Amino acid sequence: MQVKDFSKNEGKEVSVKGWVVNKREGKTLVFLVFRDGSGFAQCVINAESIDEAAFAEARKLTMESAVELEGIVVKDEKQVGGYELQVSKLHILSLADEYPITPKEHGDTFLADHRHLWLRSKRQWAIMRIRNEIIYAIHNFFQSEDFVQMDAPIFTGNACEGTSDLFETEYFDKTAYLTQSGQLYGEAMAMAMSKIYTFGPTFRAEKSRTRRHLTEFWMMEPEMAFYDNEQNMDLIERMLNSVLSDVLEKCQTEFEVIDRDTEMLKKSVAKFPRLTYDEAVAILKGEQDVDGKNALKTLKVDLLEVEANIKTVLAEIAEREEKVSQPGIKKGERNFNQNKVDQLKNRLKHLQEDERNIPNWIASAEKFEYGNDFGGSDETVLTRLFDVPVMVYNWPHKVKAFYMKRDDSNPELAKGVDVLAPEGYGEIIGGGERETNKELLIEKIKEHKLPMNEFEWYLDLRRYGSVPHAGFGVGLERLVCWICKLPHVRESIPFPRWYGRLLP
Repeated sequence: MQVKDFSKNEGKEVSVKGWVVNKREGKTLVFLVFRDGSGFAQCVINAESIDEAAFAEARKLTMESAVELEGIVVKDEKQVGGYELQVSKLHILSLADEYPITPKEHGDTFLADHRHLWLRSKRQWAIMRIRNEIIYAIHNFFQSEDFVQMDAPIFTGNACEGTSDLFETEYFDKTAYLTQSGQLYGEAMAMAMSKIYTFGPTFRAEKSRTRRHLTEFWMMEPEMAFYDNEQNMDLIERMLNSVLSDVLEKCQTEFEVIDRDTEMLKKSVAKFPRLTYDEAVAILKGEQDVDGKNALKTLKVDLLEVEANIKTVLAEIAEREEKVSQPGIKKGERNFNQNKVDQLKNRLKHLQEDERNIPNWIASAEKFEYGNDFGGSDETVLTRLFDVPVMVYNWPHKVKAFYMKRDDSNPELAKGVDVLAPEGYGEIIGGGERETNKELLIEKIKEHKLPMNEFEWYLDLRRYGSVPHAGFGVGLERLVCWICKLPHVRESIPFPRWYGRLLP
């Protein structure tokens, strides 16, 4: 039996195995918050309903002790999960040492060092379950669309998007690289199967510690023969709509745990605006409005609101800290106010970060030069005016990968597309139509100073049965970040790897 099945077993006697999240006790009662991986529930141990030795054992329980419990499932909407277990039998499987992660506020470095334990927290549990549902929904969509899942190699002899951010390693007597993307191999597989997708780890050696970057992350990359970029964008939209619908339906409890307002996600199950790069630049620089709203003016209003909210939060922190410091305050009231202070300080940290960032975003947008790629701040400014994902297409060819097809009407442009998520999350998908002209590909390979001999196999795809084709890549962790509204990509994967972080 699992906690998630309590609703189907009201009034029945069940047995569960799991861990103690928290404990409080009175003279004749011990209350446990219990988790088993499927959910959380309160378990009540009454001295009158259990033998004396077992009640004494219950008093010994420490945070994260492993237990086996038997009892009756009772409905109680006030409790976590809406049900509780009235315990009749208890068996301690292991008594935990003093647990290093407590309800108090911990720093980011401490939590990263204890990631192997932090994963047990209710918030991380919810995020990982949403991540799992996103993965399942992606597979479900592509399988229902008659795609074949295939696997690209992790060791490669060439670079997909340039050599500057590759991890180099020895491969017997040769130099190899950890893959940046499975896309080139995806093209080869699409020429055999027509529609394929890969889903696996990828690696980027960027020395970046921003909230959007990891050195190891997961990419889902479909590739489709006989597709142009318009069809590519249609598929992206259908896929995201399908994934969001599935996750919204199946993860209501988890969204409540992480306090994610899902209204924005519900709005995103819709048609996505499609902007050319030229239109996006005009909006970014404040030269073109969207539904009467101007990007730069909107951000300036945001800054005023942030400054006002900082004052409000600081005042409430001071008020609650004053209450906590009062002599004679009851323990429950002190703990309640201290928890509120911790929550407010966390909110204050994010508000102060916005206060620092917004002026920089505005300045960067005002100085943006046509022809450049968008940075994270530019994507944030642009998407501020939209409450659904935005597709930006027809990019300057010089800022896109060598394999991107040039626009027939303007060879300076590439038939690529980036999908930018709202709420400041920026690029979550990048893709486009692939170049089929062998001579243009050779020209771009030389321009990027890539070793021609290592791309002969790729050029074979243009020599033998070449057809129009397109595809895209979904950064799983960035998608999880947006859907869960996480402040940092490091929370979106069980064991994150970023510049300088290799353990645990």
